[in-house]
Amino acid sequence: MSPYNSAVVTDDTQSEDYAERLQQRERARWKRWLNVQAPFQWNLRRLKLGFTLDVGCGIGRNLVGLRGIGVDHNPSAVAIARDRGLTAYTADEFVASDDAHLDQFDSLLLSHVVEHMTRDEAVALVARYLPFLRPGGRVVLIAPQEAGFRTDPTHVEFMDRPALRHILEANRLVVRKEASFPLMRSAGRFLRYNEFLAVGVKPAG
Repeated sequence: MSPYNSAVVTDDTQSEDYAERLQQRERARWKRWLNVQAPFQWNLRRLKLGFTLDVGCGIGRNLVGLRGIGVDHNPSAVAIARDRGLTAYTADEFVASDDAHLDQFDSLLLSHVVEHMTRDEAVALVARYLPFLRPGGRVVLIAPQEAGFRTDPTHVEFMDRPALRHILEANRLVVRKEASFPLMRSAGRFLRYNEFLAVGVKPAG
């Protein structure tokens, strides 16, 4: 059992307060001055994700730089994403929408999502959206390392490289890439923005 697991969630990721907090974090003056998202947006662009379903899109931070649509269980966050001119749905809205076609997405992106749930719940979440991914398409998982994990009371389970690999392989995806970004793995113990990245491919046929 990881020492970073948390049995108690002290905030609700479906609440309006949570969506507002995401927005306030993004608007922080120092973040705008330094453009702290630039390296992470570049990292997503170089993956060449194609038409992407951003699962757990929040207020649309990643969608801004992607070609795709978002889905999130927080109605307030979805509303903020829409106000930014992005296409985003709640989970129920997505299933009922004209955008919910089987095999139509080139990639599924779950960025800073799976650490908000247990490993089994993460496996089930990927499975829920996997039918919308085309054969040969990719599932991209991004999760915080130790310092980042400790910063959010809504984080539930520390998702390290073996955990992310398990989520992919449990869905019969072929693991093609595992990395630490932007710095080496050891930096994640004190740098809150260091991330795990894992990419799995949906087999054809």
